[in-house]
Amino acid sequence: MPIVTEKLRKFKARENAAYLRSRPLSAARANQPNGFFGGVPQHWMMDWPMPFPLVVHSASGTCLTDLDGHVLTDLCLGDTGAMFGHNPEPVARAIQAQASRGLTSMLPSADVEEVGALLQTKFGMPYWQITLTASDANRFALRAARAVTKRTKILVFDGCYHGAVDETAVNLAAGRTVAKPSLWGQSYDLAAVTTCVPFNDVEALSYALKLEDTACVIMEPALTNCGMVAPLPGFLDEVRRLTRAHSTLLLIDETHTLSTGPGGWTGTHGLEPDIWVAGKAVAGGIPTGVWGFTEEVKRGIERVRSEIPAGHSGVGTTLSGSALQMAALRACLLDVMTETNYAAMIAGAIALEDGIKGLIAEMGLPWSVIRLGARLETVFAPSLPINADQMRASFDYELEAALHLGLLNRGFLVTPFHNMLLAGPSLSRAAPAAYVAALNSILNEIL
Repeated sequence: MPIVTEKLRKFKARENAAYLRSRPLSAARANQPNGFFGGVPQHWMMDWPMPFPLVVHSASGTCLTDLDGHVLTDLCLGDTGAMFGHNPEPVARAIQAQASRGLTSMLPSADVEEVGALLQTKFGMPYWQITLTASDANRFALRAARAVTKRTKILVFDGCYHGAVDETAVNLAAGRTVAKPSLWGQSYDLAAVTTCVPFNDVEALSYALKLEDTACVIMEPALTNCGMVAPLPGFLDEVRRLTRAHSTLLLIDETHTLSTGPGGWTGTHGLEPDIWVAGKAVAGGIPTGVWGFTEEVKRGIERVRSEIPAGHSGVGTTLSGSALQMAALRACLLDVMTETNYAAMIAGAIALEDGIKGLIAEMGLPWSVIRLGARLETVFAPSLPINADQMRASFDYELEAALHLGLLNRGFLVTPFHNMLLAGPSLSRAAPAAYVAALNSILNEIL
């Protein structure tokens, strides 16, 4: 039940006023025309629950400094783009060194062999391709899956997120696959190419795959963008069994669940996908996506390539695999995505989880907490949802926005949607307790 009370309204008014008073330089920027739509380089930068966008002056590790000099503990980390911290030193050094040798040439650089070996070792797949984003990696992998299987449809789970791939931007509404309302200008019925079923529903998945028209199931091992929803015990095993039984490829998108541990959820729990995708954090903040695939998929792609004229296939972009990307990717895989950094990240997330759970219990709130490695989320429900529909029923947008703005004014930047936190490797030992204290002060004003 959403909490909309007079106390909440007054709290939001006070916090808005405090934000306005304390950020005159950001306010001045917000009120000046600068040539950008909405004043920001991407329109979704206006979606944060603040009177005007925060302007960042610098970022390092798990700290952001804004234009007005406020130092914030960053628990958003670019919504995973800076999961291993802002400006990791090995990546910064690699970028500086590569800049003197050229940035892009549409040809392989000297880092190819080492990067290929690192990808194979860390993520298990024998063959790889580089893209600019995970959205591109998913888009191109799905094209490959349809070409290889000669089937037209894909299957996604309700509540999934696979970037800016049109055919994955769907919801399940009254049993029907429909485009998300946020998908601007969609020109065709996505149900013609996509089947959407509930997460954790083996029966619905089995029924859909029996039609034998699905080229690929694309999924996150756990939902992470409609609120975090973990797989029920045995669900991922059933997904793999059913896809194999119906000759359907399985694509695991670990762009967010890379936070689970070294090798992502796949490496931690021993999944066996046909195609594996990640992006955002894999090159330490340099735009990069990767998709890897099995020997069987490789043979299928070779067959498809042999059947078409040489030239532009529509799978790939000119800047993909640039020397700059490869240098950053090598440094991140080798010196940033380490066991030591993962251990520090997960320890920080556990400390946050324990503190939030303790506060929930102390205040008698009907809430719960889910954690997936270094990522965690507070859910406004007494027990954890098992699918997107249940998660949506727990949402309280007014309360969420108030918490986020209150936390920002108290020195903590959190993800602008839901209540997700991401613990970077350099998060201080004092930060979790300070975060819980800030949350406690806000709740005491609101509730």
